[in-house]
Amino acid sequence: MMSSPLSPASAAEAFDPRSGSLAERLLFSRRWLVVALCLAATLLLGWQATRLQLAASFERMLPSGHPYIENLRTYEKQLSGSSNALRIAVAARQGTILEPRFLDTLRRLNDEVYVLPGVDRAYMKSLYMSAVRWVAVTEDGLDGGPVMPDGFDGSDAKLAQLRQNIERSGQIGQLVAADFRSSILLVPLLDRDADGVPLDYQRINRQLEDLRAKYEAEGVDVHIIGFAKVAGDLIDGLRQILLFFAVAIAICTAVLYWYTRCVRSTGLVVVCSLVAVAWLLGLLPMLGFALNPYSVLVPFLVFAIGMSHGAQKMNGIMQDIGRGAPKLVAARLTFRRLFLAGLTALLADAVGFAVLMVIRIPVIQDLAVAASLGVGVLVFTNLVLLPVLLSYTGVSRAAAERSLRAERLDADDGSARRKHGFWAFLDLFTERRWATRAVAAAAVLGVAGFVVSLDLKIGDLDPGAPELRADSRYNRDNAYVIGHYAASSDVYTVMIPTPKERCSQYPTLLRVAALESQLRALPGVESTVSFVGTAKSGQVGFAEGNPKWYELSRDQAAINSVTQYAPRETLDAQCSFLTIQAFLTDHKADTLGAIAATVDAFAAQHDGEDARFLSAAGNAGIEAATNIVVRDANRQMLALVYAAVVVLCYVTFRSWRAVLCAVLPLVLTSVLCEALMVALGIGVKVATLPVVALGVGIGVDYALYVLTVTLANLKAGKSLSEAYYGALLFTGKVVVLTGITLGIAVATWAFSPIKFQGDMGILLAFMFVWNMLGALILLPALGHFLLARPDAPRGAAAVAVAGSVPAVAAERSTADAQP
Repeated sequence: MMSSPLSPASAAEAFDPRSGSLAERLLFSRRWLVVALCLAATLLLGWQATRLQLAASFERMLPSGHPYIENLRTYEKQLSGSSNALRIAVAARQGTILEPRFLDTLRRLNDEVYVLPGVDRAYMKSLYMSAVRWVAVTEDGLDGGPVMPDGFDGSDAKLAQLRQNIERSGQIGQLVAADFRSSILLVPLLDRDADGVPLDYQRINRQLEDLRAKYEAEGVDVHIIGFAKVAGDLIDGLRQILLFFAVAIAICTAVLYWYTRCVRSTGLVVVCSLVAVAWLLGLLPMLGFALNPYSVLVPFLVFAIGMSHGAQKMNGIMQDIGRGAPKLVAARLTFRRLFLAGLTALLADAVGFAVLMVIRIPVIQDLAVAASLGVGVLVFTNLVLLPVLLSYTGVSRAAAERSLRAERLDADDGSARRKHGFWAFLDLFTERRWATRAVAAAAVLGVAGFVVSLDLKIGDLDPGAPELRADSRYNRDNAYVIGHYAASSDVYTVMIPTPKERCSQYPTLLRVAALESQLRALPGVESTVSFVGTAKSGQVGFAEGNPKWYELSRDQAAINSVTQYAPRETLDAQCSFLTIQAFLTDHKADTLGAIAATVDAFAAQHDGEDARFLSAAGNAGIEAATNIVVRDANRQMLALVYAAVVVLCYVTFRSWRAVLCAVLPLVLTSVLCEALMVALGIGVKVATLPVVALGVGIGVDYALYVLTVTLANLKAGKSLSEAYYGALLFTGKVVVLTGITLGIAVATWAFSPIKFQGDMGILLAFMFVWNMLGALILLPALGHFLLARPDAPRGAAAVAVAGSVPAVAAERSTADAQP
């Protein structure tokens, strides 16, 4: 039989208040000061949190340092309006666009959009903009002018002239649908408004929706696509995101209370985790950061990590109080036993997040900063403040008694202690037969998962905006534009710098035409636009409109004569810069990869002093660069995360065997997560790239808490079975609790209208649960081969497990055995 727990009085007498580290003695001897400082910090940072803004920036989505982006920045003046642009398609519900009422509606909408803040008005295009012109051969020679006739009054004659001008302009499929039932406003946006303030996408989205509602009430349909609309929809979806956060927090709180049946301890764990979130949200504006649609999930991740660590501290205190220790002694003992494991786990989390800084995409770097800050504040709120507060409040007697129930299962004759069924099952994995099966199963799963993960794609795998659901208003609008226009919102722009006044040289245009031909042959390319088309149309004009002459003329003077009629996005005023715009059906990774490879291969063969072919501008060109950066950073990031985790685990355990036991389950989870992404059709992109790193950082918490206690028990002379069973009763219970609870909580995100939140929820739920299973099943199985001492007794007999020894004995044995 085990020794009986000490009474509170005897435990208090046996505990030496001078024991423990200097930090422990300082914290618990000045508890009031710790609470006062944390309260002051919470009030200050809570007030600062009211200044936090949720913002999106097109500029911060650009992968800095990539050659494509450097090319874009070099020629950004010549490319104004080519990357961040809205397309507003106005469709007639009845008839065609060539009706006075529709054209009046289009004109008024054009005028209202023109004055919106942030619109690059010089490059805005529509039927009512003078920059949209037609070119044709008339009886007076080559002629041209604005598509919208001068003095347009809606008369039949003017409508006929407008139709003729549209047909001459080459804008069918670009600004006018082939069926003449809709027309597009192309609205380029600046990154800052006229006052130099970063563009407020939420405000723009609200104004666009107001315009949509206003004009749809007048009998037209309005379809709006572009980065600004996606960003605005994501920001507007914040309310739904917050609702799912609230549901997840409620689930965590309810399950924790079900486990403890103690209101005050449950409340303190939740409050300290929320305090960490408040500190994070207050620090961000103080440091000049804002939350973007991709980092808005970070506060919940901080809360989840805080709940995991807080529940461990609360559980330790409950168990010591249940054994008779006073609440202050229980708080100090728990702080002493678990602070190192908690600190190491949080450092691993912080390093895992900080490693994301190697990805040179500012929006991901912002996420890395926010997550690292959040984990940093958890050291104070959940490792320090929570034990101090629990040293004042303690836990209810019923909660303390429940925490030890699994240790008090006696055999029928009362002669020996028996193990609780579930924990006894997990303890089987310390035996050779079960350990061999677990390791073999993990190896099979790992190999199978690795084979499947080889098909993992980089970038978006769905058309439209994959951040939103396929049936969202935005993606329905995108499908309409793709179905009715050759010019979609996905534009890949090839930049072709030339010597001044040499852009129209026949040899150069011949190569431009050759590249256009190659691009048009690629799957996913709907159409291309360049000055070559204008030059060919001019040749037809010189041949009295005979379409058989739609070819490049060798007559340089004839080519030069039509440069003044070329659309301004195809060449600059100094004739030193050309572009090829490829309009795509989607921006899937395969589509963008094929285009980028074609352009790069063409450039390698045909670049010269008279012309160079550079990738890439346009939103699709930027996404191609982003995909390259993500692909290169994916493995590098994982290698750095695991290197950091290995180093921290080795510093903590001073044993390479223990490091393998902690890290190999994480590797298996990472491999299986990538296989799950393949199965679900989720690519590695800006929204999902951080997930695997986050999963490794959070998952190592479970292994550290279980392994720390197991190693301490082994060093105290126990067998692996006894050591692991003691760890299960002390920290393993909370690993199960938090793993399942957090998995269920984030799984609810799958129902979010924001698709990337749903994807993140599914992947995080998977990683929470599998990391938990790895810590509870694979870790002891690996421990059988790596940690068990050959001379140690095996089985479920004899001595008391670590969790059931009296409080002071536990203090001494654990403190002496700390790795």
